Amino acid sequence: MYLEYEDFKQILKIGIKLSTEKDRNRLLSSILEKGMEITNCDAGILYLYENGGLTYKIIKILSTGVSRGENGESITDMSPVPMAEENVCAYTALHREIVNVPAGGQGSSGYNKPVDGAGSVCYNKPSGVCFAQKDFDELTGCHTQSQLVIPLENSENELIGVLQLINAMDGEGKVIPFDKQYNIIIRSLGAIAAIELTNISYMEELRAQMYSFVEALTTALDERTPYNAAHTRNVEKYSELLADYISCMHKEGKCEEDFDYERKRKLRLAALLHDIGKIVVPRSIMNRGTRLDSQVRVVEARFEYLKSLYEIDLLLGRITKAEYGKYIEDLESDLAFIHKIDSVGYLDDESYERVCRLAKKEHVREDGRVTKYITQQEADYLGIRRGTLTDKDRKTMENHVVMTEKILEKVRFHRNFADVPRWAAAHHEYLDGSGYPMQLAGDELDLETRILTVADIYDALTATDRPYKKPMSKEKAIGILKNMAGEGKVELRLVEWLSEAIDREIKNACPEGKC
Repeated sequence: MYLEYEDFKQILKIGIKLSTEKDRNRLLSSILEKGMEITNCDAGILYLYENGGLTYKIIKILSTGVSRGENGESITDMSPVPMAEENVCAYTALHREIVNVPAGGQGSSGYNKPVDGAGSVCYNKPSGVCFAQKDFDELTGCHTQSQLVIPLENSENELIGVLQLINAMDGEGKVIPFDKQYNIIIRSLGAIAAIELTNISYMEELRAQMYSFVEALTTALDERTPYNAAHTRNVEKYSELLADYISCMHKEGKCEEDFDYERKRKLRLAALLHDIGKIVVPRSIMNRGTRLDSQVRVVEARFEYLKSLYEIDLLLGRITKAEYGKYIEDLESDLAFIHKIDSVGYLDDESYERVCRLAKKEHVREDGRVTKYITQQEADYLGIRRGTLTDKDRKTMENHVVMTEKILEKVRFHRNFADVPRWAAAHHEYLDGSGYPMQLAGDELDLETRILTVADIYDALTATDRPYKKPMSKEKAIGILKNMAGEGKVELRLVEWLSEAIDREIKNACPEGKC
């Protein structure tokens, strides 16, 4: 049998459409729908060859309204079909032959092959063969009669799956045999489908490799500091929550933007890579949990040494006993003060002024040698108004976004992911142009970048692993973000949607507050 001109046009048209589909689930659904459309049949099943059996992926029955697996959900109540010749689908897969069951398979025993030049087999219910799919019919309400079963093979003759079309219909809705002319048409459809499925599988494998590499880099980065270990994952989480919420808003007609599978996947990649530049930030800065960090032990030892010096002064008669007591009392008070402010998140004016006074204190020995209570560097760290980093350290830390872009520029991203480096490197930019490092503003910042910025700030405010500050409540953090929106730094709607998305997640995890 040869393809007629109109048949050829139809196959070509379908092939073009299938080749443009990049989502695996939608492709599988299209394959089944087109097969059913061409043959005008009532039902169809698409199986994939997995783990040595044929797994049900999509089931569609028009007469009963059954539609399962089209959105990628697993069909768990139907066991995979074992690769045994007693089953029509398994026979098709094993022999790579089309099986055309005329109408119910009643009649003779055994296989009649072939019935035409198209490589088909007429399958007429041999003894002991499970043709009628009793379990399938009982579970779905289908009454299987005529069938057209086609193997799906890729260009390397590897089995991809099986397409099973059930109950061809005439113009009056009566079940009829599948016309033999469909054999080669559907076989052609199967070949195209198998190629596209293989291409998507290859792409998914490449993407999986890319994501696994990114996961490895993220793990390496997170392991560098105990104070930021969950940050990357949290930014990924909040970004995805926002993307999902935006998609919901789009479906409700409340937002023009939308996040399909591909766009969401790119956003996730940008979230995972947004801080990759921190891999070159010195560990001493990354791991600075308090103002003095490990240097506080040096200060403690120095204060003990100062006590010894004042004791020597007392013994030499350079100071009185009362003066000695006052010096010791002041030393203990100063050290307690240092311990107190070492880990506070914000330093008030009074404490800052005391640090300045402390920096001027010193002990002068008889020979003129001087011992400072604290060094200038220690004074600089203790005098930090917010956080644990000096201005110099903060500039080094802020440089991580520049390094993020430099590192990602060296990666050969597929053209579909070409925007990822730009999104990742711009997550500290603000809408009003006051961010860093490029002072980008307004329309220069893509929606993905704006999402990353909101997610990044929210996690920084609510993080539980920062020793220099207590985690904020969700309400307080959202309040700060709204204030930033009022200043023109971040987008208000994204802040509000993030708040609603988090509330929805909490509600779904804890229905009716029963957690």
